[in-house]
Amino acid sequence: MKNQDIIDLRSDTVTAPDAAMRRAMAEAPVGDDVFGDDPTVNRLQDRIAELFGKEAALFTPSGTMANQIVFKTIARPGWEILCERECHIANYEVAGPAAHSGLLVSFLDSERGFFSAQQVFDAIRPKNEHCPLTKIVELENTHNRHGGSVCSPEEIAEIGEVCRDNDLHFHLDGARIWNAHIASGVSLAEYAKPFDTLAVCLSKGMGAPLGSLTLGTRDFIHEAHRIRKMFGGGMRQVGIVAAAGLYALDNNLSRLADDHSNARILAEGLNSVDGIVVELERVETNIVLADIAGLGITPETFVKKISERGLLCVQFGKTTVRFVTHLDVSEAQCIKAVELVKDCFST
Repeated sequence: MKNQDIIDLRSDTVTAPDAAMRRAMAEAPVGDDVFGDDPTVNRLQDRIAELFGKEAALFTPSGTMANQIVFKTIARPGWEILCERECHIANYEVAGPAAHSGLLVSFLDSERGFFSAQQVFDAIRPKNEHCPLTKIVELENTHNRHGGSVCSPEEIAEIGEVCRDNDLHFHLDGARIWNAHIASGVSLAEYAKPFDTLAVCLSKGMGAPLGSLTLGTRDFIHEAHRIRKMFGGGMRQVGIVAAAGLYALDNNLSRLADDHSNARILAEGLNSVDGIVVELERVETNIVLADIAGLGITPETFVKKISERGLLCVQFGKTTVRFVTHLDVSEAQCIKAVELVKDCFST
């Protein structure tokens, strides 16, 4: 089967730079970023900081590093971080908060990926010699394992108020905050305002081949720069990659609405197949979670059978598979994807 015949809905990280993005990368002015001399990196960092209303930003190779730099920069071993049970930092970052920063990770449960301000308040430990110090609260928006759900600025502001009143550092894993911005119409700066620090990603949905940024105050970013070096994140003429991020901001941000529309087409089509259930009210952005329990097969079998027909997705639970729309998948391909699933599983 030829690559062009494959419909790859495994993730919005599978996109390839198009000719225009590659040209921007090839033509980017560069310098040694460890010395702070790469003008393209500096331009990207300044632009991202301005978009989110923060003082400064730091370019990193990955979203995982962007998050872990935050924790290592601010935390002391034995501190506690509160996060939602299904969040990325706890499920996909190889125990980084514990391994790198000595943090105790404590989970708060939720229905759609976002705990309440009251839950945060109730989880704060008493300050005595027996307990870890509750010091960090982390939120993920949009939330991957809850199907790309969007947290409202009102919910975030309430949590932020609890954090301020109780001297807690408030961090956002905003890998897909772009999708939240497009879906809600809320500005990036408004989303960012309650947070002390953020991590944002340019290779999810935005189409860059790699790259994320950590944001915060100038003093915080100054120290984070040292931690990035400690983690092996010192980079040289990396403006070649930063240029892809700048191109993505100019050309790929507003078109995320197309991904959301295609996800809705995909969700409704899959939900029409006997044995597959998609909670349509939970399809808010570009992620579709499909429960296939009614088909009487395992997710592994489902993934294998449709991959043989040229459609790719991933297992996402004991009875669930995940499809993610992105800029390399068209509306026609999403319609075809539904047809392929129907051909495989309709009785």
